[in-house]
Amino acid sequence: MFFGRSKDLVGLDIGDSSIKVVELKDLGRGKGWEVQSIATEALPQEAIVDGTIMDAGLVVETLRRIWTYGKIRTKKVATSLSGHSVIIRRINLPTMNEQELADQIRWEAEQYIPFNIQEVSLDYHVLEGSSLAGEGNMDVILVAARKEKIDDYTSVITQAGLEAVTVDVGTFAALNCFEANYIEEMPGSAALIDIGSSVTNISILQNGMSVFWRDISIGGNQYTDTVQRELNLSRDQAEAAKRGEAVEGVPGEQVGVILATVNEELCHEIQRTVDFVKAVAGSETPLEAIYLTGGGARLPGMQEALSSQFGAHVELLDPFRAVKLPPKLESQVGEIGPDVTVAVGLALRKVGDR
Repeated sequence: MFFGRSKDLVGLDIGDSSIKVVELKDLGRGKGWEVQSIATEALPQEAIVDGTIMDAGLVVETLRRIWTYGKIRTKKVATSLSGHSVIIRRINLPTMNEQELADQIRWEAEQYIPFNIQEVSLDYHVLEGSSLAGEGNMDVILVAARKEKIDDYTSVITQAGLEAVTVDVGTFAALNCFEANYIEEMPGSAALIDIGSSVTNISILQNGMSVFWRDISIGGNQYTDTVQRELNLSRDQAEAAKRGEAVEGVPGEQVGVILATVNEELCHEIQRTVDFVKAVAGSETPLEAIYLTGGGARLPGMQEALSSQFGAHVELLDPFRAVKLPPKLESQVGEIGPDVTVAVGLALRKVGDR
């Protein structure tokens, strides 16, 4: 179930390089949320590769350890999928009622989904407001994920003694977190960019509404691979150099030049996305703001490169901007904020919402 609130769902983000867990308490009566527990634990490089679980036992063991050491009592979780096994499409259809749409959506999906329709789970959501195609039409978000991938992730969750109540899409979870924290000052035109280990997710927002989503096959791993290859370093040395740490015999300026080449490639792909949205919407409105999340959000030169390319305000998204953080947990959070954006967005979910 995608787009799929019961109380006490723990947000569980299982990524290629780490597992992030956030538990929130709904304070009720519009008072917002408060963090109950938060945990992040790195995974070995071979545990999950490009979104595919290679070592299920290790992931299960990590999940059990997080719940035990974090003393997390809630077993029901909201988790997410992302990457190439998930397809998101915004499609235009003639205006129809709910039953007509339910009858037709599978046929429509076959036109847009590059997978065997029997091998995917489908969900959809009708967007409010006027359609990009004009009067008499409606816009629908169509989402498909490979059943095999859903089974792989829910299986390790079950083996760890947990229950996957909701399976969301990482892009939508990040948007959920963004909207909850920035609703009071949403820019007219913005991009939410989540830089993961192997994939970067881009969401374009106009007047507070997300209008386009895209995955780019560039992530933190590509930065590491490039540094490793160009400077003939070990994987650990390349990782350290990428993060701006001193590596013996490696000039920091040289690392900066290499990272800048990957930044340029990523900026080019983001520019293609922005130009496409402008063309479809028939608008020349420039981006006002860019919000960065994910483990690659703090890569050296990233914010400067994006600011130079788009002339927009660029900042790291703060997932606790409108979420109360008890003093005892402040030291745990430190600089991991952008890393847990998806987990916070998942923790805001309730069973049955859309």
